[in-house]
Amino acid sequence: MKERLYLFDTTLRDGQQTQGVQFSTGEKLQIAQALDGLGVDYIEGGWPGANPTDSEFFSSVPACRATMTAFGMTKRVGRSAENDDVLVAVLDAGTPAVCLVGKCHEFHVVTALGVTLEENREAIAASVAHVVAKGREALFDAEHFFDGYRANPAYALDCLRAAYEAGARWVVLCDTNGGTLPSEVGRVVREVIASGIAGARLGIHCHDDTGNAVANSLAAVEAGARQIQGTLNGLGERCGNANLVTLIPTLLLKEPFASSLQIGVSREGLASLVRVSRSLDDILNRVPLRSAPYVGASAFAHKAGLHASAILKDPSTYEHVPPEVVGNERIIPMSNQAGQSNLRARLASAGIEVEAKDARLGRILEVIKAREDQGYAYDGAQASFELLARRELGLMPEFFEVKRYRVTVERRKNKRDEMVTLSEAVVVVKIGERKMLSVSESMDESGTDRGPVNALAKALAKDLGPYQAVIDDLHLVDFKVRITQGGTEAVTRVIIDSEDAQGRRWSTVGVSANIVDASFEALLDAINWKLVRDVGVPA
Repeated sequence: MKERLYLFDTTLRDGQQTQGVQFSTGEKLQIAQALDGLGVDYIEGGWPGANPTDSEFFSSVPACRATMTAFGMTKRVGRSAENDDVLVAVLDAGTPAVCLVGKCHEFHVVTALGVTLEENREAIAASVAHVVAKGREALFDAEHFFDGYRANPAYALDCLRAAYEAGARWVVLCDTNGGTLPSEVGRVVREVIASGIAGARLGIHCHDDTGNAVANSLAAVEAGARQIQGTLNGLGERCGNANLVTLIPTLLLKEPFASSLQIGVSREGLASLVRVSRSLDDILNRVPLRSAPYVGASAFAHKAGLHASAILKDPSTYEHVPPEVVGNERIIPMSNQAGQSNLRARLASAGIEVEAKDARLGRILEVIKAREDQGYAYDGAQASFELLARRELGLMPEFFEVKRYRVTVERRKNKRDEMVTLSEAVVVVKIGERKMLSVSESMDESGTDRGPVNALAKALAKDLGPYQAVIDDLHLVDFKVRITQGGTEAVTRVIIDSEDAQGRRWSTVGVSANIVDASFEALLDAINWKLVRDVGVPA
């Protein structure tokens, strides 16, 4: 029978300590809903009373399957647990579980807190006992445990026992500075269990300062710990926390974990992992990390011709798991290194079947290589590659024709005598026999200028007649510019990442000596790719 392993998510607290990250209450509620749907066991919502957002979150959090948890610290020395205002605020949040952090490193107790070792131990025991007496599930985060254990094993263990014997459901070993390595984590966890603290009540909380937070978490589990604390996409202070998005599929799909342990995330939940990971990036207005394990856009990308040839025969030749189990997809990038194996595989993934001996394959490769000599890069712009191939194969419908466009940039003083810039774009398209003119400017709702490319994108997508409803949910999520040659021969390459309401994300490329023209080309491809997907061949 499989043992139960519990997942404790700290994105809403630890994740918010990431530099540049500040969640609104609405965003925290959205993330909590995604976490609950994914299947994590505990959601740490924040520290009630520490800031208005966390307090508001706990007052409005909906019912969920996961155990909602409030975070705080053990009582201060010199006060009773009943009269410690910080502890009272945490309990007043009304959550079923409460996680309290306390010192386990004698250096921190004496230097940072300025109290005796026994006073700190008593504060831990009294705080946990008070939480338990209130009918809550108590967790104790043993801060700086591994550093403390290295310095004084007896005292670090004594702090754990104080919480354990006071009734803590979980005692969590924290690698707060993130400097411990997997071999030591495994050894220490085994020694903690041997000291009398049951592995079924032991958790692990790792930071990623050596890049080992995931490995350290797995080492602790192999040694007997049965709770992992981490965050979505590895958010967290400094280098981040253990990444649950990497840990979850590893625990479900890899041995020895898959056959011996059960987690709250189902195979159906696992298939939503890419969507959950990218939804967090959307909230943070961040570009998803392409190289992220399992969920990155490049996690199942096969560029080398030899690899692509083997993938066509059996995907397991170069993939450790099928991409669809985590909600990802296989990509066969196109570049001037590509052979016909890559080409046919990429066409097949787009639903285009071409015989191996079709002479048009050679023509497509010639066009790709010629265009990459001009500065194009199809390795990172799969949608533009597909459109190029469709045109060469005679499979690309013409949804609309751009007759002309114009962009103007005006720099002037406003009524407050400040210099401001405003861009305006005009686009004329022809659909069938009908011409349509659209005008848009770059000013957003807050009165901020978003530049000429923004104005152009808004104008192009403003009125496409019968296709307008199809592109209404299209939005740009990233815009990359690179100068591919220097001096007077400089050429600008623009790559645009787009996304729609279905969660699809695609990349397109444009190249020109003029950055606006390159951007417009990439924008056209972005719209045409979505129309091909959602409309097909127009009537």
